[in-house]
Amino acid sequence: MKHLWRKSNKGFEGWYFKHQAGNEMIAFIPGRAESGPFIQMIGNCGARQFPVPNLTIDNHGIHAGNCLFSYSGCTIDLPGIRGRIEYGKLAPLCSDIMGPFRYLPMECRHGVISMAHSLSGSLKIDGQIHGFNDGTGYIEKDSGTSFPSSYIWLQCNDFSEPCSIMVSIAHIPIYSINFTGCICAILYKGHEYRLATYRHVRIHKADSKQICLSQGKLLLKITMKSPANSHPLRAPVNGQMSGTIRENTNTCVHVCLWNHGTPVIDLHSAHAAFEFVPAIPT
Repeated sequence: MKHLWRKSNKGFEGWYFKHQAGNEMIAFIPGRAESGPFIQMIGNCGARQFPVPNLTIDNHGIHAGNCLFSYSGCTIDLPGIRGRIEYGKLAPLCSDIMGPFRYLPMECRHGVISMAHSLSGSLKIDGQIHGFNDGTGYIEKDSGTSFPSSYIWLQCNDFSEPCSIMVSIAHIPIYSINFTGCICAILYKGHEYRLATYRHVRIHKADSKQICLSQGKLLLKITMKSPANSHPLRAPVNGQMSGTIRENTNTCVHVCLWNHGTPVIDLHSAHAAFEFVPAIPT
């Protein structure tokens, strides 16, 4: 399994394995930082952190304690959580989501491994069986030293039509330059749409309730309504998992995409994953 860990073992890297089947959602985040290896879990039932004695990567996948995460599925053996979920054929992007920015020294690098893939299997969580047959999965990864000081991140692949979307808008410091960067990928009925800073996207609105982007003939509008019960996750700060962010797992979204003024996507979902970290007023 390809990974991003630096040979000096400085900084962090982590993966986000999301599993969605109707109202059932659970994501596992195996990773390692200067503060040690870990697994985080987030779902409708809340969030949990699990320290693990070791994390290694080989051709079979990511071995984190007694758990295995790979491109073919995940085997989970954690306190209160056990089971196996198999993955179908992955759907990677046509090229690196970071574009030319992958060559620059950034505090956080993002990667999308699969926009959507089929699921089969189940997990036993605190004695209850949670099934994921006929569900949809998503996998991404991050590496660097810190999460952005302010950002928006949204991911959803639970729609009435085959559609998966990921969008991230963040404060980006590079050398002495600071700017707001955007990466967005949409996989709709097998066709990839991408809006990004390196493709001259314009950010018209980006807050906790709405995202509006335009790029050439493309116009994307997303409205969000999040429940109050977000869940805490550890986040990297200078290589240590010492920060805390909050993620909603059941944000309601309305996604609309136009191309040359013609409607392409008009879809709703009540199961988007959403993180919003606002800028600190100065």
